[in-house]
Parts: sequence; structure tokens; C-alpha cells
Amino acid sequence: MALVTSKDMLLDAQKNGYAVGAFNIENMEMAQAVVDAAEEMRAPVILQTTPGTVKYADVDIYYAICAAMAKKVSVPVAVHLDHGNGFELAVQAVRAGYTSIMIDGSHESFEKNAEITGSVVAVAEPNGIPVEAELGRVGGKEDDLECAGGGYTDPIEAREFVDRTGVSSLAVGIGTAHGIYKGTPKLDILRLKEIRKAVSVPLVLHGASGLSAGDISACILEGICKVNFATELRVAFSDGVKKVLAESPDVFDPKKYCAAGRENVKQLVMGRMKVCGCVNRF
Repeated sequence: MALVTSKDMLLDAQKNGYAVGAFNIENMEMAQAVVDAAEEMRAPVILQTTPGTVKYADVDIYYAICAAMAKKVSVPVAVHLDHGNGFELAVQAVRAGYTSIMIDGSHESFEKNAEITGSVVAVAEPNGIPVEAELGRVGGKEDDLECAGGGYTDPIEAREFVDRTGVSSLAVGIGTAHGIYKGTPKLDILRLKEIRKAVSVPLVLHGASGLSAGDISACILEGICKVNFATELRVAFSDGVKKVLAESPDVFDPKKYCAAGRENVKQLVMGRMKVCGCVNRF
């Protein structure tokens, strides 16, 4: 089917107590892997690209890849700008056909974050495109944006932020981090409960790569409706490529080693979809 927006996906997840898996892709093979996994699992899915990814190519190329993949399957597929780093890129993604936008002003002050987010909502909403924002920094490194420590989301500020900006979903800081965890993260589930009470829009968990199934399930139980996975997909793809080249160093056909990376990603995504509870929803 044609690409759809993420809005109805997340509202259904919120209503029925599961989360939609959102997976960052870097190339055609990763997009194939994620969409193939979604079709096999009968799960809605969100394909995501970061500013660093679209800088490598551009939004039009990634949109075309995602749109082509979506047409081949019968489950809902959305394409999402993850961690949009400014108004201009958000507008470029809307014009390219992206069906979901995130504007990340979490590194700014509350007021500046609300201002930037509101400006993107004003452009996206008339085009029927939902907007995700972040309040309370998620630590770690995402592309060129690095936060030394995670900033937790204040439930009262979350309510004001959602009311002022009109965002469709909100990424919250509860102790997760982007990248590879160096220790065991301690998630503030009680804070998540309070945020859920304070706002009505679907909540988003960033930095899920490396989290245990139990931690993810606990967050979904308390209102998380979208779970982002990025780093572990990159690792899985790279491990597949490295294995082929290590075993057959004379291989020079990219299709040989990229196929191995693609299969690794597909298996990982299928497992994460089971954890999110989004299997057999369509």
C-alpha cells in the first residue's frame, strides 16, 4: 500500500496497549529488511532517517526507497524524519513526501524548544503530517548531536509543552540513551507514569537499542506507543557484512555481503516487533 502517516498507528497502539517499532535505516537493504519483517509479522512499521543519514544522500532518495518498499506490502508503513535538527530540514522532508516528522529542540531551552516545535507543527499540520518532539534530553550520541547526560522530562512541563505546540507525539527522557550502553540503564518508570497522566498524546521511547525486553515491555505498559531502534540495526548489518568478508575475503560483489547484512537486520527487527507487541495487528 502507499505510505501512511504515523498518527493513526500510534493512536491505535495507545488504545490497545502496544507500541509501534520505529527503525532507523541507512540504505536500501536495511529498508528492505525492516519492511519484509513487518509484512511477515503483520505489523505496522515506521522507517526512520536522521539528519546524518539524509546528508549522506538526501530526503528525496530515502523517501523514494521507502515509498517503493511500502507499495510491495499490505501492512501500514510510514517514513519519519528522526531528530530533525531544524525548521529547514523539517520543511524539506514534508515537501519530499515524508509522512511523519520529528523536530528535536531538546538541546534548547524550554521556550526555544516550544517555539521551534510550534513552527514545524504550523507547516506540517495543514499537510496532514504529524509532528513528534522531544522534551527532556535523551543522553548519548545521535548523529552529530551529543548529550553528556540525559535530562529527565518534567511531567508538568510536558503538559504545557504539548498544549502550546500541538504536537502529535512526545519523546520523553526517562533514563535511556542513544548509542551503545556502557552499563545497565536505570529507567524512571514512575516518572513515565506521571508523564502519562499529564499528557494525552502518544509517548515515544528513544534509545531502545540494547534495552532488555523486560525494560521495553515495562515502558509500553506505562504508555509508550512508539519505540525507536537505531544503533543495534547498524551493528547487525555491519556484523553480517564483516562475517561474509572474513569467511570469503575474495568476494567483491556487494550483493553477496549486503544480503547477509539485510538478513541480520530482518531477524533483529522481527524480534523487536514481538517485544513491542505489534505483531498480527494487521
